[in-house]
Amino acid sequence: MVDAARPAQDVFKKQAEEWFVRGHHDIETAQLLYEQNGYVDSIVYHIQQAIEKYLKGYLVLHRKKPPKIHELDTLLNHISTFDKSFDSFIDLCEKASRYYIEDRYPPGPPVEYRFEEVKNDLDRAWELINQIQAKVR
Repeated sequence: MVDAARPAQDVFKKQAEEWFVRGHHDIETAQLLYEQNGYVDSIVYHIQQAIEKYLKGYLVLHRKKPPKIHELDTLLNHISTFDKSFDSFIDLCEKASRYYIEDRYPPGPPVEYRFEEVKNDLDRAWELINQIQAKVR
């Protein structure tokens, strides 16, 4: 007997994996920039992008259409409706959402963040990503 739900499940898994791959590129880029004392505004941008892509991938994996938004706390709240294990990352998501919007474009200089502050956020982003990866396996 053929399981009709299996092909649909495979589609969601494939789409989620695409989100995760792109998110992985962003978190690796943030890590490399950090290790090379790169531009902090670029590091935080990639942190935000990585988290966003992993959260959206996790929603897709659970057959939820991710909203076309960049507010990470809102995405995390969507996930919280079916998985509360990520709730401890709400502060990170609220903060990292600002990395996407705060003064990314001229006029004016980019927002300055302390390197130590960015390291903490990068570490927490890795924790969130590792937790998602562990649940996906």
